[in-house]
Amino acid sequence: MKLWMRKIAVVFITILTLGLYTPTTLLEVDAEDSNDNVSSKAAVNEAVSDSMEAKQIDFDIDYSKDYVINQLTEKAKEQTITKFGPKIASQVEDEFTAVILPNIEAVIHTIVEENAETDYTYFAITEQPAKGYGERIFNVYDHQKEEDVATFHVRRDNRPLEGHYFNFHYHLSSEGFKEHHDIGEIYWDKNTPPKWMA
Repeated sequence: MKLWMRKIAVVFITILTLGLYTPTTLLEVDAEDSNDNVSSKAAVNEAVSDSMEAKQIDFDIDYSKDYVINQLTEKAKEQTITKFGPKIASQVEDEFTAVILPNIEAVIHTIVEENAETDYTYFAITEQPAKGYGERIFNVYDHQKEEDVATFHVRRDNRPLEGHYFNFHYHLSSEGFKEHHDIGEIYWDKNTPPKWMA
């Protein structure tokens, strides 16, 4: 193994194990003073107990509805910016973040609430937005059931004498992906926008 790989491995292992191992010499107290020994063991036990409770609280927080909604929303934003590509994103990202993203978050919140009785912690955002002129931005996917729950799209509308708009909408699996639910739209320009992800 190359020297720089060894150094990286040592640093990585050091960081991973930081605080997980405490040498027994640091825990030992003067053997003659049994009261101090008992109190130090009690302190160690209390610290371990507090650590376990903190980990349990973190575990509970990680799978709360709000946490899942925030994670899905962040991933949805990331996928949408990826779909835009640098040319489109440079012009519409601010309006998307201010107008469209809160509406997407509200839809995701509704989807999670409607599926609260099932295990919404298996929900994820797909990572393949359609290139070129395709509408797909992302899908909300249920890994447990192995099916899409909702699909989010953006369509290009060319309105004569007005110009080009990006129309954001979604479809739900409970409706067979047939109903079209509007999220909002962003005006582009009178000129034709570039292809997605360009």
